[in-house]
Order: sequence, then structure tokens, then C-alpha cells
Amino acid sequence: QVHLVESGGGSVQAGDSLRLSCTAPGRTFSRYAVGWFRQAPGKEREFVAAINWRGDFTHYGDSMKGRFTISRDNAKDTVYLEILSLKPEDTAVYYCAADLGAVPEGDNYDNWGQGTQVTVSS
Repeated sequence: QVHLVESGGGSVQAGDSLRLSCTAPGRTFSRYAVGWFRQAPGKEREFVAAINWRGDFTHYGDSMKGRFTISRDNAKDTVYLEILSLKPEDTAVYYCAADLGAVPEGDNYDNWGQGTQVTVSS
């Protein structure tokens, strides 16, 4: 089991940008595939993006292409999610998830963080 910690969320204005971070304190994170998901109030959890452990493969949800960028710095054991031109509909709790090895299908990750809230005001 890997303890994941998300950070970087907050309350922002529409059009702003944010960079969320996902770390695994005390653990070497570099061999884990990592995904980002989000869940808005009253809605199902939604896939945002995933990255393999090397960082040379990324995959995005259909509605996420363009404004969302997932990346990682294995030297810092950190995975990032950059969100540009935030919209009120991006308001959600953003979760990172990790799985040893290849990027899992869907949300089949073994390890999940507690989430970080992103609130976008118009």
C-alpha cells in the first residue's frame, strides 16, 4: 500500500491555471503508473489523465485534451497535473492514484490519495 498526498488545489478565478502535485512521502514513486481523477458534487468520478512510470506515455480523458497536462519528475518522486484556463465546471475534488507497473485500465488502481479541492469561480 502506498500513501499518496495531493496538493496544489485551491479557490481560483475562471481563466486561472493550477498545477496539482501528487507525492508518496517516504516511498520511491518512480516505478508507479499514476492517474488523476476528479469528482464533482453529485457526479461520478471522472478520469482526467494517466502517465506511465517512465513518463513517456500519457493518456487523457476525451474531454480533458488540450487544457490538462500530466507530467512527472521521478527525481522528485512527484507527478503533476497542470490545468490551464480553468472553468467553473472544473470544480471538483482531484485525486491521484498509483499502481505498480503499467497504466491500469479505467480506475483499477491499488492506491488512492485523499484528494485536493479545486474550486473555480466565474
